[in-house]
Amino acid sequence: MQALRRLEHLRTLLAALTLLAVATAYAVEDRVIAAAFSAAQPGTALPAGWVPLEAANIKVRTRYTLVDDNGTTVLRAESERGASGLSRPLRINPTEQPWLRWRWKISNIIETADLRTKDGDDFPARVYVMFDYPLERLSFMERNKLRMARTLFDPNLPAATLCYVWDGKAAADTIASSAYTDRVKVIVVESGASRVKQWVDVERNIARDFRAAFGEEAPPVSAIAVATDTDNTGTFAIAHFGDISFNKHQVTTLPTSAGTKP
Repeated sequence: MQALRRLEHLRTLLAALTLLAVATAYAVEDRVIAAAFSAAQPGTALPAGWVPLEAANIKVRTRYTLVDDNGTTVLRAESERGASGLSRPLRINPTEQPWLRWRWKISNIIETADLRTKDGDDFPARVYVMFDYPLERLSFMERNKLRMARTLFDPNLPAATLCYVWDGKAAADTIASSAYTDRVKVIVVESGASRVKQWVDVERNIARDFRAAFGEEAPPVSAIAVATDTDNTGTFAIAHFGDISFNKHQVTTLPTSAGTKP
């Protein structure tokens, strides 16, 4: 009888351990680091997974380097009459990690920029969140436009993108379609020159922003990108980007003294 009791106890213990292992395996991470620029050394190669985001018709590229900023390594972007970005593919569930956090700093706004026009479609700093949006949800015309754009520019061009920008004129929280396509929604996070040359902390709920911009629930995130561009306005801009992360919970108080570890 005692041997049977021990066997039952062992079975119960094993079952409990199995359930714990399964729960641990499927637990949602509180934080997913998308960009750990601060973990690198200034002047070294970009962190693994980050690749150029370029359009074939634009010949002058933005220059990206890792630099020291007050003891912390950050990404520096310098653009003179050019454009390009850096992107990293990743998989994020917006319902599990909806809070996107990053820090950025710009050296100047672009006075002649205008997000409503193609000629004015430049920003000193952008953060893109790209989504794995099912093509079958698009109209016939939208699918054809996307296929053409993928042929001309990028075969992996997403069907839905949020583009967070620092603009010189439009009010903060403005949401507008890109001057080039309705499938990119521009969201003005910071506006004007009052905080130029200062680190600014940003926290956005991507699930909420996608719903506001596209009128439906957000599909999984497929990639993230940063960019500084001046090709349309023929101007010059410098921006710095700190670490970027997706988070399960909102952080109500963000430090503003450095450009690291959001």
